[in-house]
Amino acid sequence: AQTMEERAMATERPHGFDFDLCNRNAWLEKQGLKQLKPWSTGTTIAGVVFKDGVVLGADTRSTAGETVADKNCEKIHYIAPNIYCCGAGTAADTENVTGMISSQLELHKFRTGRESRVVTALTLLKSHLFRYQGYVSAALVLGGFDCKGPHLFTVFPHGSTDSLPFCTMGSGSLNAMAVYEQSYKEDMTKEEAMELTKRAIRAGIFNDLGSGSNVDLCVITADGVEYMRNMDMPNPRTFTAVPAPFKVGSTTVLKHKVLPLEQSVTITTTEEEEQGGGESMDTS
Repeated sequence: AQTMEERAMATERPHGFDFDLCNRNAWLEKQGLKQLKPWSTGTTIAGVVFKDGVVLGADTRSTAGETVADKNCEKIHYIAPNIYCCGAGTAADTENVTGMISSQLELHKFRTGRESRVVTALTLLKSHLFRYQGYVSAALVLGGFDCKGPHLFTVFPHGSTDSLPFCTMGSGSLNAMAVYEQSYKEDMTKEEAMELTKRAIRAGIFNDLGSGSNVDLCVITADGVEYMRNMDMPNPRTFTAVPAPFKVGSTTVLKHKVLPLEQSVTITTTEEEEQGGGESMDTS
């Protein structure tokens, strides 16, 4: 009979990497089971802090694998009257996570009677994402203006965060970051920050297949929020799916028939109608 120690040693798994699942997947593939391939998501989102506030930007292309699902979707989500958030990753995750945090912030504002702070939204977002260890695919650029001034944060799907004067996320983030790193300067004006962010998003649109269509901007200052949908449309539609109308006479008329209405319709009047001056139509 084996002792307890011998049984424990016999059932103890070897140390280091375990490739049992890899061997299982290879065996299943030989049996004809095709492995599922993850869909790549595409987006370019960016943000920059200027002298009086924050500018957020995003493209408007929504993809489903290699298919463009929506040419003009919204990727800048409402969090609070003074806080907005750009979302990259799975559309359902970004929509639901930002909507949930927006609801929690509104309840918190009713409870405290104070304006929502950007760091509060950041803490709620990163706590939720960290709880799911990256399986909630939401990469976010959070921006807002509160009692402490303008704020800009990036939130990664696994819950880590950065606080930077300018940041980008999504599949087109490197293209947008190149524009920011080349032209960013401190204490920019609102117009300079808007133009820089527009150029950054355009870089993602033209150099990343997962990004495209139009540019959305959101400017947040102490005076309020200015949300500009389709403020730049670098890919205008140059054709139409509706064909041009044919000119009269393009098609030969083989035969035609005219039915005069006078032969098909007879008008009769009664004595009452003649006295009243009215008429009735009898089409029988």
